[in-house]
Amino acid sequence: MTRPDVAAFFDPRTWSVQYVVSDPRSRQCAIIDPVLDFDEKSGATATVNADKLLDFVRKQDLEVRWILDTHPHADHFSAASYLKAKTGAATAIGARIVDVQKLWAGIYNWPDLRTDGSQWDRLFDKGETFEIGDLRVGVMFSPGHTLASVTYVVGDAAFVHDTVFMPDSGTARTDFPGGSANALWSTIQDIMALPEDTRIFVGHDYQPGGRTPLWESTVASQKSQNVHLTRYTREEEFVAFRNERDATLPMPKLILHALQININGGRLPEPEANGQRYLKFPLNALNGAAWG
Repeated sequence: MTRPDVAAFFDPRTWSVQYVVSDPRSRQCAIIDPVLDFDEKSGATATVNADKLLDFVRKQDLEVRWILDTHPHADHFSAASYLKAKTGAATAIGARIVDVQKLWAGIYNWPDLRTDGSQWDRLFDKGETFEIGDLRVGVMFSPGHTLASVTYVVGDAAFVHDTVFMPDSGTARTDFPGGSANALWSTIQDIMALPEDTRIFVGHDYQPGGRTPLWESTVASQKSQNVHLTRYTREEEFVAFRNERDATLPMPKLILHALQININGGRLPEPEANGQRYLKFPLNALNGAAWG
């Protein structure tokens, strides 16, 4: 099986892992799940993470062909729009982003939002393929954490984001609007059906026990060591566990900030008459208050 080069970039502020996956022969690459920096206390945005990716690409003499998001993120802003402006590369996400846009357009009372996915250059359906140089990329539909989540399988590497985490961290939550523990179970079964030596690259690492960040495992190690999958081996057990646990979790601190950026392709709000950009989010729209 083809083995792409994979470089990972960990963002400790959001526990996110960003990737540059490249074809060793053609030197073409894709950037997966890039982070646009945001400080919720000051309202400041920055491109520190994204510029690190660009610096790496330049130093490795790579050509960026794709900027890919696995799903609309709830804990950080996507840097897809910024990176497209810098590289000219095509942006893409799963085709069911349109369902997430329609759902959140209602939550935000945002009638002017385009809910046809036209903020991206391409929307990938389940089973579609595309190329990064000589590398063939397959798209798996991976709902559960969100309605629109996808996995990108590039040779022997699968970029699974919020489905499974490192084996000592288990699996992703499913209590966001449009999430489903049953759907996540089915998604995980699809991922575990990949060849056992498939490299699994996760989208977050929460460093249990304070260990150093990790992001790469294999299908085999997930099957034998994942703390949730080895304990909850039947769908009904897993779903009951996931729903019970998720009911105790607070919402991510940036979910209402991030979704209005990420369902719009990583674009910040347009400046208003005074030249200032403003975020808008609803009060009392989601469960998960700290005192709940």
